[in-house]
Amino acid sequence: MGEQRAGGGLESHMPTHRRNDSATGEEPMPDAPSETRAPPAEPEVQSSLREVPPAQDLPRGTQDINANGSLATPVVGRPSPGLSRNPSSCSTNSNEKANAEYLTEGPNRRPPPTRRSSPQPARPLEPPVTKSTLSELDVTKIIHNPKLRHDINYDPELHFRPNLDGEKGRRKQEKANQFWNALLDQLILFVMDRETFMSRYADGKWCLPALLTAVRDIIETLVPQRDRELLNEGLNVDLLMQQFNRGVADLEALASWLSAVLKLHCAPMRDEWVDEMYQELSNGNRNNDPAELVKGMRSLLSVLEAMKLDVANHQIRCLRPVLIEDTVHFEQRFFMKKIQSRKLSVLPAREWYKAAQSNAERIYQHSPMPHAQAFGNMSIFFDALSRLVLPTTRSETTPCTFVFDEDRLLKLRSDMYDSICLEICMRKFEDLDRLSKITHLSTRVPSYVREEGALSNRSSGEFVFVSSRPSSFVFSDRGSTFSSPRNSGELCAQPSMDFAESRTKALDLYNSLLALLHTAPPANTSREKWRGLADSVALQILRYVNAPPSLPGFEDQIRNAVTNIEEELFQEVAAQFQQRLLAELAKRVNEFKHMSAVSLFSVATGGRIMGANRPSESLRDRNNGLFGERVPRDPREEAGIDDMAVRLAHLGVLHWRVWALLAYEDSIEEEMIDAAAVPVFEAA
Repeated sequence: MGEQRAGGGLESHMPTHRRNDSATGEEPMPDAPSETRAPPAEPEVQSSLREVPPAQDLPRGTQDINANGSLATPVVGRPSPGLSRNPSSCSTNSNEKANAEYLTEGPNRRPPPTRRSSPQPARPLEPPVTKSTLSELDVTKIIHNPKLRHDINYDPELHFRPNLDGEKGRRKQEKANQFWNALLDQLILFVMDRETFMSRYADGKWCLPALLTAVRDIIETLVPQRDRELLNEGLNVDLLMQQFNRGVADLEALASWLSAVLKLHCAPMRDEWVDEMYQELSNGNRNNDPAELVKGMRSLLSVLEAMKLDVANHQIRCLRPVLIEDTVHFEQRFFMKKIQSRKLSVLPAREWYKAAQSNAERIYQHSPMPHAQAFGNMSIFFDALSRLVLPTTRSETTPCTFVFDEDRLLKLRSDMYDSICLEICMRKFEDLDRLSKITHLSTRVPSYVREEGALSNRSSGEFVFVSSRPSSFVFSDRGSTFSSPRNSGELCAQPSMDFAESRTKALDLYNSLLALLHTAPPANTSREKWRGLADSVALQILRYVNAPPSLPGFEDQIRNAVTNIEEELFQEVAAQFQQRLLAELAKRVNEFKHMSAVSLFSVATGGRIMGANRPSESLRDRNNGLFGERVPRDPREEAGIDDMAVRLAHLGVLHWRVWALLAYEDSIEEEMIDAAAVPVFEAA
């Protein structure tokens, strides 16, 4: 094409372009050593509870990022979604890298444009990433987001990532693919039929100018104020589109300029990605390959999104101490406005606390509550809170004051359910093991004794040795076997050997049940999870006892025991776990209650505040209380209670500081109601 310069790229008389899978923008981006990238979907961003790689410090050139001021308001057709998080994530593998958060299934391959039957969209599509969709990452949005500011107290690795999960993520991927496919079709139409293209898009409203405008707007938020003029000169969208329409646009030069600007302001870990973007744009321009050009533009948008995420996550790390220290005052102001505007009522929470007081008086009969000295004026609250995480407590009773802690309470309740069910399974194992030992011992009775017993049974029934007194074999609580005084002959005189063997066997079984639990498929509720595990658990128990490999009805017995929370055994174990949890809570609260918010965060989570000389020791790394040396504990004895106590004490102390004067010890809403009921008389 004579009028197109060497770097101009797309020629109207180019040979028919054959798309191949490796050249399209439909495949995921190549993996970089430090990161796995996926095509940019519409980035409804969310804070993740997974580990951030110890990547970069402040990205290059972003020292003046805050001088940019507030970002523009959203301009997309629908409002930018709010930030969302992963609870569960409370229970994540710290070894997983945050890079995995960007892994998504590759979009479906699209048929060639000539075979498309769907009509062109009536209006131009929005790029998947724009300044407005990234506005959630603005520092002003971060510091005014109450949910994020609350969550930052509990997770030292809290960070932002694109939200590509679930059905929303699938729809956003489809929308992104629609944009990139439309851009590819438009570029091919521009090359193959310039006249039709110019008549169809005479108003200039098509994907490429919209994409370049979004790129310029995003870069403006990433560069200092002093570089804005250079940006306007190098990325003048109107001028570029005029050159493009005339066939003289030097896209390779534009790619080189963009590469230099991005490398100046991005983190060093992004340089390889920027180089890939430059190569894709350059190759697409030189080879007249629209698909490669689209792939390069897709990489360009992905790099910009990653740069914005880097800046936002760096700001979170820098602001964390200030945000944590101001948590109580910020939340009190936030909820006070809600209460005053009648958007939130704390009366149900007040009633919950009063009911907890009445329940404590009924249980303890006006005697001092256990651990009252450790809890101080929070005794009633923590007693009720320890019962709130029990599976036997209805979730509907959770007060509205825990609105920001619902996910954490659900995770604690799920962990408590697992611990209770594991203990129930171990008790079933002990019962079955004891029964199998009795059966086994009965076979070791000498034949003449069995015959004598049989003869006695036939003669009088007064002296039955084997069959009428199986309970004469007394077993200790630890599973060892001792002979009863009523047992003649001392048939089981190996207590030390039996105790060691039983303890080892029980420990192995408990660990195997834990491994089985960790491999359980996801389920909506803990009850559904254990219902699905019941058969496997029953089989595992039978493997560890001297019993037939198939015991009729045993699977149903296990299933009923771990799913029926109304059963007596479940209620008994739950009550015992609540008392154990309350005792551990007393130790933790006694230490936490006088700490500052930042110290509480550091000790309870083991998180390192930026600028600290060394990371604080996490209480979750200790196995033996608050003092003394590290002492190994039996997994069944520990049962996760220590970890749950640390998490619940952290949650409860922070919650009490916010809500004690607003809802529990005093009620602002009741005072407002009383004040409104007092008649006001005008002075005569």
